[in-house]
Amino acid sequence: MSKKVSILVGSLRKGSFARKTAQNVIPMFPADYEAKIVEIGGLPLYSFDYDDPNETDCPVPESYTQFRETIKASAGVLFVTAENNRTVPACLKNAIDIGSKPNADVAWKNVPAGIISHSVGKMGGYSAHKNLRLALSYFDMPLTGQPEIFLGNSPTMFDEEGKLVESARKFVQSYIEQLVALIEKNPK
Repeated sequence: MSKKVSILVGSLRKGSFARKTAQNVIPMFPADYEAKIVEIGGLPLYSFDYDDPNETDCPVPESYTQFRETIKASAGVLFVTAENNRTVPACLKNAIDIGSKPNADVAWKNVPAGIISHSVGKMGGYSAHKNLRLALSYFDMPLTGQPEIFLGNSPTMFDEEGKLVESARKFVQSYIEQLVALIEKNPK
């Protein structure tokens, strides 16, 4: 039985560098892993009314339930994100909030996770990466340590076919190996 890894892309644009990075990462996982992008763009904005038992006219959207179950069934999660205005993109923060409820059944709890951030500038999404790491630490998620991945000047990280250039590919591959080791060390 393969171990499922959910990849959440912090960009909704089809041709985004975050999505290209995620697509390049999928084949880097071992053969007994099934890594795939979990789409988050269609998730309604989070409102606690959905999870408030006193609110009877706000049923939990089916997309919330499916998303939460997907995360809970994952052996690990990989966040691949851009940086928007020096923080986490809204779509990714929304997904994190959705997975954080209900309080008695948090989808993120104890799920091993890794983060790859990028930006078109030199900082490589540093602020988004650190904000995301801070948010995830609240859920007792085992997180990868060093090295952290900040892909600066992300347009230069891809060749004409959309593949990671060799130097970036090797670095990202070593990070995926680190994430796999974390997942193996923290089975669910």
